[in-house]
Amino acid sequence: MTGRSTRPTAPASSRLAAVGAIAVAGALLLTACGDQTDKGGSSSGSSSSASAPLAAKLPADIRKAGVIKVGSDIAYPPVEYMQGGKAVGIDPDIADALGKQLGVKFQFQNGKFDELIVGLQANRFNIIMSAMNDTKDRQNGVNSDTGKKAGTGVDFVDYFTAGTSILVQKGNPKGIKSLDDLCGKVVALQRGTTSEGIAKAQNTKCTKDGKKAITLQTFDTDPEALLRLKQGASVADLNDFPVAAYNAKTSGGGKDFEVVGDQIEAGPYGIATGKENTQLRDALQAAVGAIIKNGDYQKILEKWNVTDGAVTEAKTNGGS
Repeated sequence: MTGRSTRPTAPASSRLAAVGAIAVAGALLLTACGDQTDKGGSSSGSSSSASAPLAAKLPADIRKAGVIKVGSDIAYPPVEYMQGGKAVGIDPDIADALGKQLGVKFQFQNGKFDELIVGLQANRFNIIMSAMNDTKDRQNGVNSDTGKKAGTGVDFVDYFTAGTSILVQKGNPKGIKSLDDLCGKVVALQRGTTSEGIAKAQNTKCTKDGKKAITLQTFDTDPEALLRLKQGASVADLNDFPVAAYNAKTSGGGKDFEVVGDQIEAGPYGIATGKENTQLRDALQAAVGAIIKNGDYQKILEKWNVTDGAVTEAKTNGGS
């Protein structure tokens, strides 16, 4: 989770305060790579039910199948990661609650983050739920690097907020305090994320200010970037604040990393749907609203100690 932070290619705007200690027994942090996941997908475990209050809102084909296929990069604890051969974390728990409202199972399928939108538009899955930031560029199908149209875009149902944080080695040996301190240094991060967009924007600022450019090392998954940082091959990793806080708390028993500086460019996570699939989008919006109202949503965020990222209503395409 890499909003994936989380994870758009263009930053958005919102807020998220400190995440407390996240205790997840047996969580596999640096081994939660995508290539170890069952590509057939892992179900969140929700059961189909004729009494599900919002089942009738779903498209007929999904209702008949009883399954919503979810594209996700399942290597981004605590948002989503593999444990015991199953997808667990904030997103799978929220999906489970949504499934009870809609009477279907949410079946997570692993993939590379920067290929998820392409997979959605190729109908390999029905939705994306992967700590993906809702941004105007993603809504409009615009390549954030070139500013040019690159597809039809997607719609989002927003369900959480998070910002980007700077993660460094424990003790902060390089004295990194802000983005400006990254000029002329090596930074590792996940490809196709908001973090990459923030780093590239900072690179422009570095050169404009007469400083050396950042050397960016990008990877398919965040654990790969974390490994480079742990080895001292980079001075920092940029990722979503809940993820950075989790890594600082759990990796090496809390001895590997620490978070420095303030959160950067906070914005909403969204469940992505195809532009043409408005009925599914609206059903998900109703389901998110329902779990906010009945308290299930709050219980999930309390479980993962991320209540400061809560939204109070289910909005569509609220990102900027």
